[in-house]
Amino acid sequence: MSTTEPAIEWDLKPGDQIERKQLHSKFGGRTQGGIGPSAKSPNVMIFTEPVAGAKHGYYDDWIDGLFHYSGEGQYGDQRMLSGNASILNHKAEHRALRVFEGARGTVTYAGEFEVDDTQPWYEADAPETNNGPLRKVIVFRLRPIDAKPQAPATKLGVFLKANAEPVKTVPLEQQLTEKAFVDPNREPYEAERREGKLLTAFADYLQTRKHKVDRHQIRPEGETRPLFTDLYAESLNLLVEAKGSVTRESIRMAIGQLADYSRFLPVATAKAILVPSEPREDLLNLATSQNCTVIWPHAKTYLSTDPTLTF
Repeated sequence: MSTTEPAIEWDLKPGDQIERKQLHSKFGGRTQGGIGPSAKSPNVMIFTEPVAGAKHGYYDDWIDGLFHYSGEGQYGDQRMLSGNASILNHKAEHRALRVFEGARGTVTYAGEFEVDDTQPWYEADAPETNNGPLRKVIVFRLRPIDAKPQAPATKLGVFLKANAEPVKTVPLEQQLTEKAFVDPNREPYEAERREGKLLTAFADYLQTRKHKVDRHQIRPEGETRPLFTDLYAESLNLLVEAKGSVTRESIRMAIGQLADYSRFLPVATAKAILVPSEPREDLLNLATSQNCTVIWPHAKTYLSTDPTLTF
């Protein structure tokens, strides 16, 4: 006589609600956390709270008919282990991937999903729990099987739906920043507030001299978080990154950002770092070695390390 227990038949339909304790009592899986692979039934259950997660830099939402779901691991870089591995390998392990809206109390069954065959997952930046340092997180791309794609529910999701272009010119007044989508809870540092004032003054200076200024929004392929340049002066073909201090860290960061942005903006033949005062000589040499001009205010005008640059 066989002692094998009969398989537990899945009887929930999209839209059904159930107490999470009752769900796990019947189908198995972890009673806490976002990912619950079951040893009792052939299912991997995942739980999502998109709006709450977005406040902490996590992105769970719909893009182009796929549900993007952030992996588990609150501290340090996430790794493809444990619950994350159970999502990635659910097909090979003959498990159904079940998505639920909510994480505690009564949850709503969203439907069965599967990882996308073309690009199952990608990496993004997000802060550790309790506004810790930025680290690498895993984001899965899940294709619905018996659920209908939904409209995005988060600030980032709505933004991406309305801004699908890889590179887009946006007004300088549009005060969107990369940090707003990566680490939305963090207050701006004092140096960042100084950057804003410095940039506004320089933009006003250029505009009084009939230069058109704007900025660019960039969405690298395979990533959800957009990038935003600080300023672009079209008549000068000049891409500008502002920093609120003249420390080595600030100059090095600006060089890296300009290198990243310029990959998507071949029209920007000149790159410049805007700072509040003249940096020390070694930092000027560092910027020049990387083909970056340094600009700083002087009296009622601006000086730079490029003698050919005239405003």
